[in-house]
Amino acid sequence: MPAGIEIREAHFPGRAPVEAYGNGGFRFAGMSHRGSILCLPSGIHGWSTVDPLALTEADFAPLMAEAGGIEILLVGMGRDPRPLPKPLREALRAHGMATDAMSTGAAVRTFNVLLAEDRAVAAALIAVD
Repeated sequence: MPAGIEIREAHFPGRAPVEAYGNGGFRFAGMSHRGSILCLPSGIHGWSTVDPLALTEADFAPLMAEAGGIEILLVGMGRDPRPLPKPLREALRAHGMATDAMSTGAAVRTFNVLLAEDRAVAAALIAVD
């Protein structure tokens, strides 16, 4: 019986700076990913979120599951900076995370600096064209 193509969840099992963003995706660790990403202590994961105005607590479930290793959460909200909805900020704060929502470009740059300083940082980055 021939083996078929196995589709797995996009995941890079390590922490790495984001080398580039745009054109609907990101480049990190010499690889590229089309779509949004979560940069967590467990690695970099594909994230199905595309609309910053439709974010819910469920979108952040993977972050909440790793909250013990995260002090600062940066949220890249696309091209335009906009605040996280208050109930979402409060839910993340209840898990011990300080949040900062900004444009995706600013979040990438800030994430890279904090990662280089070996800080307990995570990022939720919505892809931009």
